[in-house]
Amino acid sequence: MKKRIVIGLGAYSIIMILAGLYVLSVIERATTKLDELIVLHQVEILREHFLIQLRSAQTDLTLRDTPHARDFDTMVRHTRRVEGLINTCFDCHHDRPVLRRIRNLKLQTERYQEALSRVLTIRAGAERMAREKEKAFHIGDELIAQVGDMIATTGAKLEEATQKSLDEIDDTKYVLYFLVASGPLVSVVLGFLFILSLTSPVKVLLDSTRRLKTGDLDHRVVGLKNEFGELAEAFNEMAASLKEQMVRMQRTEQLAVVGELAAGLAHEIKNPLAGIKVAMEVLADEVHLSEEDRDVLKKVGKEVTRVEILMKSFLSFAKPPKPRLERVDINYLMQTTLALHGTLDSPTLREGRGIEVVEQLGSVPETMADPMQLQQVFLNLLLNAVDAMPDGGTLTVKTALDGDSGIVIEVADTGKGIAPDHAVKIFQPFYTTKAKGTGLGLPICRQLIDQHGGAIRVRENPGGGTRFLIALPLQAVEAEVPA
Repeated sequence: MKKRIVIGLGAYSIIMILAGLYVLSVIERATTKLDELIVLHQVEILREHFLIQLRSAQTDLTLRDTPHARDFDTMVRHTRRVEGLINTCFDCHHDRPVLRRIRNLKLQTERYQEALSRVLTIRAGAERMAREKEKAFHIGDELIAQVGDMIATTGAKLEEATQKSLDEIDDTKYVLYFLVASGPLVSVVLGFLFILSLTSPVKVLLDSTRRLKTGDLDHRVVGLKNEFGELAEAFNEMAASLKEQMVRMQRTEQLAVVGELAAGLAHEIKNPLAGIKVAMEVLADEVHLSEEDRDVLKKVGKEVTRVEILMKSFLSFAKPPKPRLERVDINYLMQTTLALHGTLDSPTLREGRGIEVVEQLGSVPETMADPMQLQQVFLNLLLNAVDAMPDGGTLTVKTALDGDSGIVIEVADTGKGIAPDHAVKIFQPFYTTKAKGTGLGLPICRQLIDQHGGAIRVRENPGGGTRFLIALPLQAVEAEVPA
Protein backbone atom coordinates (compact mmCIF):
# COMPACT_ATOMS: atom_id res chain seq x y z
CA MET A 1 0.00 0.00 0.00
CA LYS A 2 2.83 2.39 0.87
CA LYS A 3 4.48 1.69 -2.46
CA ARG A 4 1.20 2.24 -4.31
CA ILE A 5 0.60 5.58 -2.56
CA VAL A 6 4.15 6.76 -3.27
CA ILE A 7 3.85 5.74 -6.94
CA GLY A 8 0.43 7.41 -7.22
CA LEU A 9 1.57 10.66 -5.65
CA GLY A 10 4.74 10.62 -7.73
CA ALA A 11 2.78 10.10 -10.96
CA TYR A 12 0.32 12.82 -9.98
CA SER A 13 3.18 15.22 -9.20
CA ILE A 14 4.87 14.46 -12.52
CA ILE A 15 1.59 15.05 -14.37
CA MET A 16 1.07 18.36 -12.59
CA ILE A 17 4.66 19.42 -13.34
CA LEU A 18 4.26 18.49 -17.00
CA ALA A 19 0.94 20.34 -17.12
CA GLY A 20 2.61 23.40 -15.57
CA LEU A 21 5.46 23.23 -18.08
CA TYR A 22 2.92 22.90 -20.87
CA VAL A 23 1.05 25.97 -19.64
CA LEU A 24 4.28 27.96 -19.44
CA SER A 25 5.33 26.85 -22.91
CA VAL A 26 1.90 27.71 -24.32
CA ILE A 27 2.00 31.17 -22.74
CA GLU A 28 5.55 31.72 -24.00
CA ARG A 29 4.64 30.56 -27.51
CA ALA A 30 1.49 32.70 -27.60
CA THR A 31 3.41 35.74 -26.34
CA THR A 32 6.10 35.22 -28.99
CA LYS A 33 3.51 34.94 -31.73
CA LEU A 34 1.72 38.05 -30.53
CA ASP A 35 5.02 39.95 -30.45
CA GLU A 36 5.73 38.83 -34.00
CA LEU A 37 2.25 39.89 -35.11
CA ILE A 38 2.70 43.29 -33.49
CA VAL A 39 5.99 43.76 -35.31
CA LEU A 40 4.41 42.69 -38.59
CA HIS A 41 1.53 45.10 -38.08
CA GLN A 42 4.01 47.86 -37.32
CA VAL A 43 5.80 47.02 -40.57
CA GLU A 44 2.47 47.08 -42.34
CA ILE A 45 1.73 50.49 -40.86
CA LEU A 46 5.14 51.75 -42.05
CA ARG A 47 4.38 50.49 -45.56
CA GLU A 48 1.04 52.24 -45.55
CA HIS A 49 2.69 55.39 -44.22
CA PHE A 50 5.27 55.03 -47.03
CA LEU A 51 2.42 54.75 -49.53
CA ILE A 52 0.80 57.88 -48.07
CA GLN A 53 4.05 59.81 -48.42
CA LEU A 54 4.42 58.63 -52.01
CA ARG A 55 0.90 59.81 -52.79
CA SER A 56 1.63 63.12 -51.07
CA ALA A 57 4.75 63.57 -53.22
CA GLN A 58 2.76 62.54 -56.29
CA THR A 59 0.07 65.09 -55.36
CA ASP A 60 2.75 67.78 -54.97
CA LEU A 61 3.99 66.89 -58.45
CA THR A 62 0.48 67.02 -59.89
CA LEU A 63 -0.28 70.43 -58.37
CA ARG A 64 2.99 71.92 -59.56
CA ASP A 65 2.54 74.90 -61.90
CA THR A 66 -1.12 75.24 -60.81
CA PRO A 67 -2.72 77.85 -58.61
CA HIS A 68 -2.85 75.22 -55.84
CA ALA A 69 0.82 74.29 -56.01
CA ARG A 70 2.60 73.75 -52.68
CA ASP A 71 5.69 75.62 -51.74
CA PHE A 72 9.17 74.29 -52.41
CA ASP A 73 9.95 73.37 -48.77
CA THR A 74 6.86 71.20 -48.45
CA MET A 75 7.71 69.26 -51.57
CA VAL A 76 11.33 68.76 -50.38
CA ARG A 77 10.10 67.60 -46.97
CA HIS A 78 7.74 65.00 -48.54
CA THR A 79 10.55 63.76 -50.78
CA ARG A 80 12.93 63.31 -47.82
CA ARG A 81 10.26 61.46 -45.84
CA VAL A 82 9.91 58.98 -48.68
CA GLU A 83 13.64 58.36 -48.53
CA GLY A 84 13.64 57.96 -44.74
CA LEU A 85 10.73 55.49 -44.75
CA ILE A 86 12.27 53.26 -47.43
CA ASN A 87 15.49 53.10 -45.38
CA THR A 88 13.61 51.91 -42.25
CA CYS A 89 12.52 48.81 -44.17
CA PHE A 90 16.08 47.50 -43.90
CA ASP A 91 15.99 47.72 -40.08
CA CYS A 92 13.73 44.65 -39.86
CA HIS A 93 14.79 41.03 -40.41
CA HIS A 94 13.56 39.69 -43.76
CA ASP A 95 14.16 36.57 -45.76
CA ARG A 96 15.99 36.80 -49.06
CA PRO A 97 12.98 37.10 -51.43
CA VAL A 98 11.47 39.94 -49.37
CA LEU A 99 14.84 41.62 -49.00
CA ARG A 100 15.30 41.47 -52.79
CA ARG A 101 11.92 43.12 -53.33
CA ILE A 102 12.78 45.86 -50.81
CA ARG A 103 16.05 46.57 -52.63
CA ASN A 104 14.21 46.83 -55.95
CA LEU A 105 11.72 49.09 -54.21
CA LYS A 106 14.57 51.26 -52.89
CA LEU A 107 16.07 51.55 -56.37
CA GLN A 108 12.68 52.53 -57.74
CA THR A 109 12.30 55.06 -54.93
CA GLU A 110 15.75 56.53 -55.66
CA ARG A 111 14.75 56.92 -59.34
CA TYR A 112 11.58 58.64 -58.24
CA GLN A 113 13.54 60.98 -55.96
CA GLU A 114 15.95 61.85 -58.77
CA ALA A 115 13.05 62.58 -61.08
CA LEU A 116 11.44 64.79 -58.43
CA SER A 117 14.74 66.56 -57.82
CA ARG A 118 15.09 67.38 -61.54
CA VAL A 119 11.55 68.69 -61.61
CA LEU A 120 12.23 70.90 -58.60
CA THR A 121 15.72 72.12 -59.57
CA ILE A 122 15.99 72.10 -63.35
CA ARG A 123 15.73 75.37 -65.26
CA ALA A 124 14.54 74.53 -68.71
CA GLY A 125 11.85 75.22 -71.18
CA ALA A 126 8.24 74.39 -70.70
CA GLU A 127 8.38 71.41 -73.04
CA ARG A 128 11.30 69.79 -71.23
CA MET A 129 9.75 70.54 -67.84
CA ALA A 130 6.60 68.84 -68.99
CA ARG A 131 8.60 65.76 -70.09
CA GLU A 132 10.49 65.62 -66.78
CA LYS A 133 7.26 66.06 -64.87
CA GLU A 134 5.54 63.35 -66.89
CA LYS A 135 8.50 61.02 -66.37
CA ALA A 136 8.52 61.60 -62.60
CA PHE A 137 4.74 61.16 -62.46
CA HIS A 138 4.99 57.86 -64.38
CA ILE A 139 7.72 56.56 -62.05
CA GLY A 140 5.65 57.59 -59.03
CA ASP A 141 2.56 55.77 -60.36
CA GLU A 142 4.59 52.58 -60.89
CA LEU A 143 6.09 52.93 -57.41
CA ILE A 144 2.67 53.50 -55.84
CA ALA A 145 1.24 50.50 -57.70
CA GLN A 146 4.17 48.33 -56.61
CA VAL A 147 3.86 49.41 -52.97
CA GLY A 148 0.08 48.95 -53.12
CA ASP A 149 0.46 45.40 -54.44
CA MET A 150 2.99 44.63 -51.72
CA ILE A 151 0.68 46.01 -49.04
CA ALA A 152 -2.27 44.06 -50.42
CA THR A 153 -0.31 40.79 -50.60
CA THR A 154 1.35 41.10 -47.21
CA GLY A 155 -1.86 42.41 -45.66
CA ALA A 156 -3.78 39.30 -46.72
CA LYS A 157 -1.04 37.03 -45.41
CA LEU A 158 -0.82 39.05 -42.21
CA GLU A 159 -4.57 38.80 -41.75
CA GLU A 160 -4.43 35.05 -42.30
CA ALA A 161 -1.52 34.66 -39.84
CA THR A 162 -3.32 36.86 -37.31
CA GLN A 163 -6.49 34.80 -37.55
CA LYS A 164 -4.54 31.56 -37.27
CA SER A 165 -2.72 32.82 -34.18
CA LEU A 166 -6.01 33.92 -32.63
CA ASP A 167 -7.50 30.47 -33.33
CA GLU A 168 -4.50 28.78 -31.74
CA ILE A 169 -4.83 31.06 -28.72
CA ASP A 170 -8.52 30.13 -28.46
CA ASP A 171 -7.65 26.41 -28.62
CA THR A 172 -4.94 26.91 -26.03
CA LYS A 173 -7.41 28.79 -23.86
CA TYR A 174 -9.75 25.77 -23.86
CA VAL A 175 -6.85 23.47 -23.00
CA LEU A 176 -5.90 25.75 -20.11
CA TYR A 177 -9.51 25.82 -18.94
CA PHE A 178 -9.53 22.01 -19.04
CA LEU A 179 -6.29 21.76 -17.05
CA VAL A 180 -7.48 24.27 -14.47
CA ALA A 181 -10.81 22.46 -14.11
CA SER A 182 -9.42 18.92 -14.20
CA GLY A 183 -6.64 19.54 -11.66
CA PRO A 184 -8.94 19.77 -8.61
CA LEU A 185 -11.17 17.02 -10.03
CA VAL A 186 -8.23 14.64 -10.46
CA SER A 187 -7.05 15.52 -6.96
CA VAL A 188 -10.47 14.69 -5.54
CA VAL A 189 -10.63 11.38 -7.45
CA LEU A 190 -7.12 10.35 -6.37
CA GLY A 191 -7.87 11.33 -2.79
CA PHE A 192 -11.07 9.29 -2.88
CA LEU A 193 -9.24 6.26 -4.32
CA PHE A 194 -6.48 6.53 -1.72
CA ILE A 195 -9.00 6.84 1.10
CA LEU A 196 -11.01 3.91 -0.31
CA SER A 197 -7.88 1.76 -0.60
CA LEU A 198 -7.19 2.48 3.07
CA THR A 199 -10.71 2.26 4.51
CA SER A 200 -11.84 -0.89 2.65
CA PRO A 201 -9.13 -3.17 4.10
CA VAL A 202 -9.59 -1.55 7.51
CA LYS A 203 -13.33 -2.27 7.30
CA VAL A 204 -12.61 -5.90 6.39
CA LEU A 205 -10.25 -6.22 9.35
CA LEU A 206 -12.75 -4.51 11.66
CA ASP A 207 -15.56 -6.87 10.59
CA SER A 208 -13.23 -9.83 11.08
CA THR A 209 -12.32 -8.57 14.55
CA ARG A 210 -15.99 -8.33 15.44
CA ARG A 211 -16.61 -11.87 14.23
CA LEU A 212 -13.63 -13.04 16.25
CA LYS A 213 -15.06 -11.22 19.25
CA THR A 214 -18.32 -13.17 18.91
CA GLY A 215 -16.37 -16.44 19.12
CA ASP A 216 -16.05 -17.32 15.43
CA LEU A 217 -12.45 -18.51 15.65
CA ASP A 218 -12.70 -20.33 12.30
CA HIS A 219 -13.13 -17.05 10.40
CA ARG A 220 -10.18 -16.04 8.22
CA VAL A 221 -9.38 -12.81 6.39
CA VAL A 222 -8.90 -13.31 2.64
CA GLY A 223 -8.40 -11.08 -0.38
CA LEU A 224 -6.15 -8.41 1.16
CA LYS A 225 -2.80 -7.51 -0.38
CA ASN A 226 0.39 -5.56 0.37
CA GLU A 227 0.78 -4.41 3.98
CA PHE A 228 -2.85 -5.20 4.71
CA GLY A 229 -2.23 -8.70 3.37
CA GLU A 230 0.58 -9.12 5.90
CA LEU A 231 -1.71 -7.78 8.61
CA ALA A 232 -4.45 -10.21 7.51
CA GLU A 233 -1.95 -13.08 7.64
CA ALA A 234 -0.96 -12.06 11.17
CA PHE A 235 -4.67 -11.80 12.06
CA ASN A 236 -5.31 -15.32 10.72
CA GLU A 237 -2.33 -16.66 12.64
CA MET A 238 -3.67 -14.96 15.78
CA ALA A 239 -7.14 -16.50 15.23
CA ALA A 240 -5.62 -19.95 14.71
CA SER A 241 -3.47 -19.51 17.81
CA LEU A 242 -6.48 -18.36 19.83
CA LYS A 243 -8.46 -21.37 18.67
CA GLU A 244 -5.60 -23.68 19.55
CA GLN A 245 -5.19 -22.05 22.95
CA MET A 246 -8.93 -22.27 23.59
CA VAL A 247 -8.95 -25.95 22.65
CA ARG A 248 -6.03 -26.52 24.96
CA MET A 249 -7.75 -24.65 27.76
CA GLN A 250 -10.90 -26.66 27.23
CA ARG A 251 -8.89 -29.86 27.24
CA THR A 252 -7.05 -28.71 30.35
CA GLU A 253 -10.34 -28.00 32.07
CA GLN A 254 -11.66 -31.37 30.97
CA LEU A 255 -8.52 -33.04 32.25
CA ALA A 256 -8.86 -31.26 35.56
CA VAL A 257 -12.42 -32.49 35.92
CA VAL A 258 -11.49 -35.95 34.72
CA GLY A 259 -8.52 -35.98 37.10
CA GLU A 260 -10.70 -35.25 40.10
CA LEU A 261 -13.23 -37.81 38.90
CA ALA A 262 -10.49 -40.39 38.27
CA ALA A 263 -8.99 -39.87 41.69
CA GLY A 264 -12.36 -40.34 43.33
CA LEU A 265 -13.26 -43.35 41.20
CA ALA A 266 -9.88 -44.96 41.75
CA HIS A 267 -10.25 -44.55 45.50
CA GLU A 268 -13.81 -45.88 45.51
CA ILE A 269 -13.30 -48.73 43.02
CA LYS A 270 -9.76 -49.91 43.72
CA ASN A 271 -10.41 -51.60 47.07
CA PRO A 272 -13.71 -53.27 46.07
CA LEU A 273 -12.11 -54.53 42.86
CA ALA A 274 -9.20 -55.98 44.81
CA GLY A 275 -11.63 -57.73 47.17
CA ILE A 276 -13.70 -59.06 44.31
CA LYS A 277 -10.60 -60.31 42.51
CA VAL A 278 -9.29 -62.11 45.63
CA ALA A 279 -12.73 -63.58 46.33
CA MET A 280 -12.98 -64.89 42.77
CA GLU A 281 -9.54 -66.50 43.04
CA VAL A 282 -10.44 -68.13 46.37
CA LEU A 283 -13.73 -69.41 45.03
CA ALA A 284 -12.05 -70.71 41.89
CA ASP A 285 -9.78 -72.89 44.08
CA GLU A 286 -12.73 -74.68 45.68
CA VAL A 287 -12.53 -78.35 44.81
CA HIS A 288 -16.24 -79.03 44.80
CA LEU A 289 -16.94 -76.44 42.07
CA SER A 290 -17.90 -77.68 38.68
CA GLU A 291 -15.79 -76.81 35.66
CA GLU A 292 -18.55 -74.60 34.33
CA ASP A 293 -18.68 -72.53 37.53
CA ARG A 294 -14.88 -72.35 37.65
CA ASP A 295 -14.84 -70.96 34.09
CA VAL A 296 -17.39 -68.36 35.09
CA LEU A 297 -15.26 -67.27 38.05
CA LYS A 298 -12.18 -67.05 35.84
CA LYS A 299 -14.10 -64.88 33.36
CA VAL A 300 -15.17 -62.63 36.23
CA GLY A 301 -11.52 -62.36 37.30
CA LYS A 302 -10.47 -61.40 33.76
CA GLU A 303 -13.15 -58.75 33.61
CA VAL A 304 -11.98 -57.36 36.96
CA THR A 305 -8.45 -57.25 35.54
CA ARG A 306 -9.75 -55.42 32.44
CA VAL A 307 -11.50 -52.89 34.68
CA GLU A 308 -8.24 -52.39 36.58
CA ILE A 309 -6.42 -51.76 33.28
CA LEU A 310 -9.13 -49.33 32.24
CA MET A 311 -8.80 -47.48 35.54
CA LYS A 312 -5.01 -47.28 35.10
CA SER A 313 -5.49 -45.86 31.58
CA PHE A 314 -8.05 -43.46 32.94
CA LEU A 315 -5.63 -42.28 35.60
CA SER A 316 -2.80 -42.01 33.06
CA PHE A 317 -4.98 -39.79 30.87
CA ALA A 318 -6.32 -37.68 33.74
CA LYS A 319 -2.99 -37.22 35.52
CA PRO A 320 -0.17 -38.09 33.13
CA PRO A 321 3.27 -38.23 34.72
CA LYS A 322 5.72 -35.52 33.83
CA PRO A 323 8.32 -36.63 31.29
CA ARG A 324 11.71 -37.57 32.66
CA LEU A 325 14.06 -36.23 30.02
CA GLU A 326 17.20 -38.06 29.06
CA ARG A 327 19.32 -38.61 26.00
CA VAL A 328 17.30 -40.48 23.36
CA ASP A 329 18.15 -41.90 19.96
CA ILE A 330 14.78 -41.86 18.16
CA ASN A 331 15.81 -44.45 15.55
CA TYR A 332 17.08 -46.88 18.20
CA LEU A 333 13.94 -46.35 20.27
CA MET A 334 11.73 -47.07 17.24
CA GLN A 335 13.67 -50.24 16.38
CA THR A 336 13.43 -51.37 20.00
CA THR A 337 9.68 -50.80 19.97
CA LEU A 338 9.31 -52.75 16.73
CA ALA A 339 11.12 -55.70 18.28
CA LEU A 340 9.42 -55.35 21.69
CA HIS A 341 8.21 -58.79 22.82
CA GLY A 342 8.23 -59.91 19.18
CA THR A 343 5.07 -57.89 18.61
CA LEU A 344 5.83 -56.76 15.08
CA ASP A 345 9.19 -58.12 14.01
CA SER A 346 8.45 -61.78 14.56
CA PRO A 347 8.20 -64.17 11.58
CA THR A 348 4.96 -65.48 13.07
CA LEU A 349 3.26 -62.09 12.74
CA ARG A 350 4.52 -61.53 9.23
CA GLU A 351 3.53 -65.00 8.10
CA GLY A 352 0.24 -65.10 9.99
CA ARG A 353 -1.11 -61.68 8.94
CA GLY A 354 0.94 -61.03 5.87
CA ILE A 355 2.20 -57.63 7.11
CA GLU A 356 5.37 -56.26 5.59
CA VAL A 357 7.35 -53.87 7.79
CA VAL A 358 9.28 -51.15 5.91
CA GLU A 359 11.82 -49.11 7.86
CA GLN A 360 12.96 -45.80 6.36
CA LEU A 361 14.89 -44.35 9.25
CA GLY A 362 16.75 -41.19 8.30
CA SER A 363 19.74 -39.61 9.94
CA VAL A 364 18.41 -37.74 13.00
CA PRO A 365 20.40 -36.41 15.95
CA GLU A 366 19.85 -37.38 19.55
CA THR A 367 17.46 -35.29 21.60
CA MET A 368 16.22 -34.93 25.18
CA ALA A 369 12.97 -36.86 25.78
CA ASP A 370 11.29 -39.45 27.99
CA PRO A 371 12.03 -42.83 26.33
CA MET A 372 9.30 -44.69 28.21
CA GLN A 373 6.60 -42.25 27.17
CA LEU A 374 7.76 -42.15 23.55
CA GLN A 375 7.93 -45.94 23.46
CA GLN A 376 4.36 -46.04 24.77
CA VAL A 377 3.29 -43.68 21.94
CA PHE A 378 5.15 -45.67 19.26
CA LEU A 379 3.76 -48.98 20.51
CA ASN A 380 0.20 -47.67 20.53
CA LEU A 381 0.49 -46.37 16.95
CA LEU A 382 2.11 -49.60 15.72
CA LEU A 383 -0.58 -51.78 17.32
CA ASN A 384 -3.32 -49.58 15.83
CA ALA A 385 -1.68 -49.94 12.41
CA VAL A 386 -1.57 -53.75 12.77
CA ASP A 387 -5.22 -53.84 13.84
CA ALA A 388 -6.13 -51.73 10.78
CA MET A 389 -4.69 -54.45 8.45
CA PRO A 390 -6.41 -57.73 9.38
CA ASP A 391 -5.89 -59.04 5.86
CA GLY A 392 -2.25 -57.95 5.64
CA GLY A 393 -0.56 -54.93 4.12
CA THR A 394 2.48 -52.70 4.49
CA LEU A 395 3.52 -50.99 7.70
CA THR A 396 5.93 -48.11 7.00
CA VAL A 397 7.98 -46.37 9.66
CA LYS A 398 9.90 -43.22 8.74
CA THR A 399 12.08 -40.72 10.59
CA ALA A 400 13.53 -37.52 9.19
CA LEU A 401 14.96 -34.18 10.25
CA ASP A 402 12.94 -31.11 9.30
CA GLY A 403 14.37 -27.63 9.70
CA ASP A 404 11.08 -26.14 10.88
CA SER A 405 9.45 -29.00 12.81
CA GLY A 406 12.51 -30.75 14.23
CA ILE A 407 12.35 -34.56 14.19
CA VAL A 408 9.44 -35.99 12.20
CA ILE A 409 8.24 -39.56 12.85
CA GLU A 410 5.73 -41.19 10.51
CA VAL A 411 3.78 -44.43 11.06
CA ALA A 412 1.71 -45.40 8.01
CA ASP A 413 -0.42 -48.41 7.14
CA THR A 414 -2.28 -49.58 4.05
CA GLY A 415 -5.39 -50.63 5.95
CA LYS A 416 -8.99 -49.56 5.65
CA GLY A 417 -8.23 -46.00 6.71
CA ILE A 418 -10.22 -43.54 8.82
CA ALA A 419 -13.34 -41.74 7.62
CA PRO A 420 -12.98 -37.93 7.53
CA ASP A 421 -15.74 -37.45 10.11
CA HIS A 422 -13.94 -39.87 12.43
CA ALA A 423 -10.48 -38.36 11.83
CA VAL A 424 -11.45 -35.13 13.62
CA LYS A 425 -12.58 -37.05 16.72
CA ILE A 426 -9.96 -39.77 17.21
CA PHE A 427 -7.97 -37.66 19.69
CA GLN A 428 -11.07 -37.02 21.85
CA PRO A 429 -11.27 -39.02 25.10
CA PHE A 430 -13.38 -42.22 25.03
CA TYR A 431 -14.00 -42.01 21.29
CA THR A 432 -13.30 -45.36 19.65
CA THR A 433 -14.42 -47.45 16.69
CA LYS A 434 -13.15 -50.71 18.17
CA ALA A 435 -15.52 -53.15 19.82
CA LYS A 436 -13.30 -53.55 22.90
CA GLY A 437 -11.42 -50.24 22.77
CA THR A 438 -11.35 -47.74 25.65
CA GLY A 439 -10.95 -44.64 23.48
CA LEU A 440 -7.99 -43.43 25.58
CA GLY A 441 -4.99 -44.69 23.59
CA LEU A 442 -4.66 -41.86 21.07
CA PRO A 443 -5.68 -39.11 23.55
CA ILE A 444 -2.93 -40.36 25.91
CA CYS A 445 -0.48 -40.35 22.97
CA ARG A 446 -1.45 -36.77 22.19
CA GLN A 447 -0.95 -35.74 25.82
CA LEU A 448 2.47 -37.32 25.99
CA ILE A 449 3.59 -35.67 22.74
CA ASP A 450 2.17 -32.31 23.91
CA GLN A 451 4.20 -32.61 27.12
CA HIS A 452 7.30 -32.90 24.94
CA GLY A 453 6.35 -29.70 23.10
CA GLY A 454 5.51 -31.58 19.92
CA ALA A 455 2.41 -32.29 17.87
CA ILE A 456 0.68 -35.36 16.44
CA ARG A 457 -1.55 -35.33 13.37
CA VAL A 458 -3.43 -37.86 11.29
CA ARG A 459 -3.45 -37.80 7.49
CA GLU A 460 -4.76 -39.98 4.70
CA ASN A 461 -2.15 -42.27 3.17
CA PRO A 462 -1.88 -41.64 -0.61
CA GLY A 463 -1.51 -45.39 -1.14
CA GLY A 464 -4.56 -46.15 1.00
CA GLY A 465 -4.79 -46.35 4.76
CA THR A 466 -3.69 -43.88 7.43
CA ARG A 467 -0.57 -41.92 8.32
CA PHE A 468 0.24 -40.62 11.80
CA LEU A 469 2.81 -37.81 11.85
CA ILE A 470 4.68 -36.83 15.02
CA ALA A 471 6.76 -33.65 15.14
CA LEU A 472 9.18 -33.42 18.08
CA PRO A 473 11.20 -30.29 18.74
CA LEU A 474 14.94 -30.80 18.67
CA GLN A 475 16.20 -30.17 22.22
CA ALA A 476 19.85 -29.74 23.05
CA VAL A 477 21.42 -32.89 24.52
CA GLU A 478 22.99 -32.40 27.93
CA ALA A 479 26.70 -33.11 28.06
CA GLU A 480 27.67 -36.20 29.97
CA VAL A 481 29.73 -35.55 33.08
CA PRO A 482 32.73 -37.94 33.26
CA ALA A 483 32.90 -40.09 36.38
